[in-house]
Amino acid sequence: MLFAAKPTLTGERVVLRPFEDGDLPAMTEAVADPEVGRLTGSFHTTEETAQPPDRERLREWYATRNAQTDRLDLAVVDRVSGECVGEVVLNEWEEADASVNFRILIGPRGRDRGLGTEATRLVLAHAFEVAGLHRVSLEVYAFNPRAQRVYARAGFVREGVRRDALRFDGQWVDAILMSVLEDEWREHRGHPTG
Repeated sequence: MLFAAKPTLTGERVVLRPFEDGDLPAMTEAVADPEVGRLTGSFHTTEETAQPPDRERLREWYATRNAQTDRLDLAVVDRVSGECVGEVVLNEWEEADASVNFRILIGPRGRDRGLGTEATRLVLAHAFEVAGLHRVSLEVYAFNPRAQRVYARAGFVREGVRRDALRFDGQWVDAILMSVLEDEWREHRGHPTG
């Protein structure tokens, strides 16, 4: 299977590596962050984002990530602190179309220092240059302009909108569809101009 081998990808600011048992407290903290819950669409109300996560469910989830052969889940580790600050994921693999979905979660300890941008570029390089994929796509909610900017800086192109895709606190929110194709990646390697 495409993602049976779990790589370690090293950048200047982050290391992307398979999950370890010691990552659970950091991932629990990241998932418990109300901003993460809202921006990922995991919840539908502000009240829900304040609920503590189910630690046992998270432990079971992260304990099985390295065994998955149809998806790639990697911990994002801040090279300065050595701490896990989030995750990057390539999932929804469509073998016939050589395509995957991308998602990233960066908790409060990893924000506003370029870690997400570098992690995105590292995993895209792996997707196109190692895994031989043709297309990597994502959805980002309209109320998350920071993520939209990160994705654009890494080469994702806006291609459409799923209107009223999420209802949060009684308000409808659009989902922005974005993607990068292998020929675009070859041209800019995660540093598009313009």
